[in-house]
Amino acid sequence: MITEIDFLILNNIQHMRNGFCDAVMPVITYLGSGGAIWIITGLILLIFKKSRKTGLALLLSLILGLILSTILLKGIVGRERPFNISGALLNETSLLIGTPSGRFSFPSGHSVSSFSAASVLFLYNKKIGIPAIILASLIAFSRLYLYVHFPSDVLAGAIIGIFLAVLSIIIVNNIGEKINERKLSDHSKRNH
Repeated sequence: MITEIDFLILNNIQHMRNGFCDAVMPVITYLGSGGAIWIITGLILLIFKKSRKTGLALLLSLILGLILSTILLKGIVGRERPFNISGALLNETSLLIGTPSGRFSFPSGHSVSSFSAASVLFLYNKKIGIPAIILASLIAFSRLYLYVHFPSDVLAGAIIGIFLAVLSIIIVNNIGEKINERKLSDHSKRNH
């Protein structure tokens, strides 16, 4: 039943296709490939002391997402991509992009990485977080437009990403508190 609903939504999205989106959606999806834009953002944030904690949480969320979604869940669930299912509106030869490297569809790795990174940015700084959430949403939508994921793959990916963002922030904040406590303890021992 979920797959039927997924195909209904996915096939309706295909009715929106036009030349502009056909050109733009592969570029947007490429931004999310391998989490590259988010990894670069995290590394830039690490450079500056003021944003280092954000960068650490962002990169941690990406690592956790890779382990949970790509390494564990995709293999366990083993859901075929939409274009590989018989009766699908599009097949491998009619995609706007090359066939994705990973065979399995659930959850969307692009959505996990994009929403984990964007949520970290949003929770630390709404000013840069809002554009990041918009970009994450566009990347997730591009996976549907390009017919390489089902809506439930993308939705699950977004939920997992948000959860991992919160978890990463908690971990980084706890580590930061422990480091500060140790510094204060060391400092007070030296002064006695």
